[in-house]
Amino acid sequence: MKLDKQKLTLWERYLTHEIGIEFKACLYFFAILFFYCVYRMINGVFNADMIHMAEMILACYIIGYIQVFLFNNFDEADKLGGREYAGIAVCTCLYGLVSFFGNWFDRSIFVSLILAAYILFTYFCVFLIYRSKRRIDDKKLNEELKLFQTEHKKSE
Repeated sequence: MKLDKQKLTLWERYLTHEIGIEFKACLYFFAILFFYCVYRMINGVFNADMIHMAEMILACYIIGYIQVFLFNNFDEADKLGGREYAGIAVCTCLYGLVSFFGNWFDRSIFVSLILAAYILFTYFCVFLIYRSKRRIDDKKLNEELKLFQTEHKKSE
């Protein structure tokens, strides 16, 4: 019976990671696609290349796995340390390199560097959002615990 509970726990852990990676892929894909569309519109082009979008979402998934499994999910960290900063640097460089070699921005090193700066800003914003959400969740859980303790004392 204990073995079944461990398998369920592993399954739940796996599922949690997968849902997180799916969410990150969608979030970062949207951010990159927005940047890409603004770049295209500035250059007078009002359509997007489907191959570029496929490369973007694929890159977001792969980098999401790297972010979660190699760098301890740095955008959801409680605080940023050496490993988190290394993860931010590696993942940002990967996005810049993929954008350059994928020819998303006409092989402009300058625009790929601007994308990297934009990704850094996005990581920082997501880090702050997750930190705020944790604080709100902590307050909510503490309120529920107090309510439970009050109700438990009344029933005794």
